[in-house]
Amino acid sequence: MFYFDGKLFEENNISFNINDPVWLYGASVFTTIRIYGQSLSHPLTNWNRHIRRLKTSITEFEWQMPDWEKIKKEVEDLLKHFPVIRIAILPDGKEIITGRGLPKSLEEKQRQGVKGLVLYGETTKRGISHHKTGNYLPSWLALQMAKKQDCQEAILTDKQHHWLETATGNLWGYKKGIWFTPTPEGILPGIARETIIDHADFAIELNQWTEEFVEDLEAVAYSNSVVEIIPFSQIRMKDRVKKYNPLHPAYSLLKGIYTKLAS
Repeated sequence: MFYFDGKLFEENNISFNINDPVWLYGASVFTTIRIYGQSLSHPLTNWNRHIRRLKTSITEFEWQMPDWEKIKKEVEDLLKHFPVIRIAILPDGKEIITGRGLPKSLEEKQRQGVKGLVLYGETTKRGISHHKTGNYLPSWLALQMAKKQDCQEAILTDKQHHWLETATGNLWGYKKGIWFTPTPEGILPGIARETIIDHADFAIELNQWTEEFVEDLEAVAYSNSVVEIIPFSQIRMKDRVKKYNPLHPAYSLLKGIYTKLAS
């Protein structure tokens, strides 16, 4: 059940011209929204932030703007059936809006944490990092590499081996009473990341995550709009594995923002 170019489809198939840049190059921008309380106006749904990010990318790429009112109506129809909505906009202004459930074992991952793998090299470097485009091959490859080593998430790096972001979210690290997140250079500034920064009543610093900096982090997590906060229980980096406490008390600061906005 999804919408494409204003039409509702109940099968998982649509047709594209073989020469369409959407098919050839992944020419689209998208955002994935977790719907809270089946409402676009809920503060955690962040509807306006998601749409603003799409509009920014479409404007910079000089693509055709879609009919946003039509898109809103289509999303309001699908949110009756799905807690997660993905909106993709194509260069000609057409939309593909799909729905899905929350990830399996989400609560378990939020509680017990996941294993991470730090990746080095150009293969897993995201292109046009400030925009969420349909060409997600580097992130997909990073996840496949992580899974082959019994990890659930990958951490991407730059040429200087600075940690940037994960394959699916933004990084958070805690030490000395401060939560840190990487500077915006080379990453996608996620909606969940913006929400946390805007509503935090505790110390947050933006910095470069050098190999020296990450060495003594007490807790590491990642965030995105769907999963909220996922702690790492361990991270494999080069020839060693570092373990973390997924129940570190500092996580209550990050998770407390979601509790506050949900009430």
